[in-house]
Amino acid sequence: MYRRSLRQRVAFAFAVCVAVLSIIWGFAFLAAVRLSEDRVLMQQLQNAADSYPAIPANIRSYNSISSLPPSLQQWADTNPAEGLYEFSAEELHVAVLPARDEQPTAFVVFDVAGIEAASSEDWWLLLIISGVVGTLGVLGFGLGLVVMRRAVAPVAHLAKVVAEIDLEHLSAEDYKRIESGRFGDDEVGLLAATIEKTLERISAFIARERYFTDSVSHELRTPVTVITGALELLAQSELSATDERAVARIKRATLEIKTTIEMFLCLAREADNGRYDEQFLVLPLVHKAIEQQGYLLTGKRVEVEIDQHAMPEVCGHPQAFAIAVNNLVRNAFEHTLDGCGPIIIRIKEYELLVTNQLSNAPDNKRTPAATPTQGYGLGLGIVQRLCERNGWAFSLRTDNARVVARLSW
Repeated sequence: MYRRSLRQRVAFAFAVCVAVLSIIWGFAFLAAVRLSEDRVLMQQLQNAADSYPAIPANIRSYNSISSLPPSLQQWADTNPAEGLYEFSAEELHVAVLPARDEQPTAFVVFDVAGIEAASSEDWWLLLIISGVVGTLGVLGFGLGLVVMRRAVAPVAHLAKVVAEIDLEHLSAEDYKRIESGRFGDDEVGLLAATIEKTLERISAFIARERYFTDSVSHELRTPVTVITGALELLAQSELSATDERAVARIKRATLEIKTTIEMFLCLAREADNGRYDEQFLVLPLVHKAIEQQGYLLTGKRVEVEIDQHAMPEVCGHPQAFAIAVNNLVRNAFEHTLDGCGPIIIRIKEYELLVTNQLSNAPDNKRTPAATPTQGYGLGLGIVQRLCERNGWAFSLRTDNARVVARLSW
């Protein structure tokens, strides 16, 4: 479509614009010079016609100061240097010629009275010239815009096409519109080809992501369901104390695997069929998280207190919120030592606070505790990503005494 590169087209457009403006200005100045010449000659001829039959002599020569017009004699007594002089009040132009071959200094006087225009005419002429210059400037600006717009038209067209593409729902028509062959074999075509390849990669990635999330949900959950069913059957039989403890550990590990699968599937999905606008209560999810993670407090003298100030109802993704609460409760249960309680879960109108104590010692006897964020790694990252996707806020405040996790909506 375009035979030259974008750089060549821009340079060519700039050169054309400068050349056209230069030609226009050249003709304008030539016309002004010719007009001035014609005006001077016409004025001089008109002055001669008005003086007919006595033809005025506008140019005269003088070889002595005493022969000069009286208005110039005092000036000539100062011995002016060779050159041209103008006397506006007398409407005279004087050329001083140096003495040569025993000839005295000579003066040539040009009387321009009646030839030069009056001041009022000068102002009108200046106004006309200013109008012409302004008009040429506006025309040059408009010409530059038109030329440059045509030069960068392929870039503007490509930008418009890219802006109209919906990355969520790519269609065959979108690929036709961004096809690099429509933009020539230059820089714009190269950019279009790069965007085309990028869209193909994005489309392939989205297809793989959807296939993965659709398949992995069944492929990963089925073994977990089988294991859970087998454990339930095993629990109904007579087991020794050692076997019961082993079965309990397997149940907990299976629950953790199931929770992890749900977390990663929730993060991996590009869309969840509009589940981001559901209404759900916070308190039932808190109770469920405490029940699921309660085994972490087995053998610990730690109490869990729910400080409820409101009965909030959140609009969003219930599974994502449950995963976030589960992570916060789990981390609080894991990092609370024996006898370092209580763990306080405070529910407010627009936030959930999970506070766990690190020590029961007085402030002046408290020893530095290991930073609790060591075990937060994956859980903290998951909570942060879930909050970013759902428009919630998450923060974690720690010191030597306690850890406070805050989830607000």
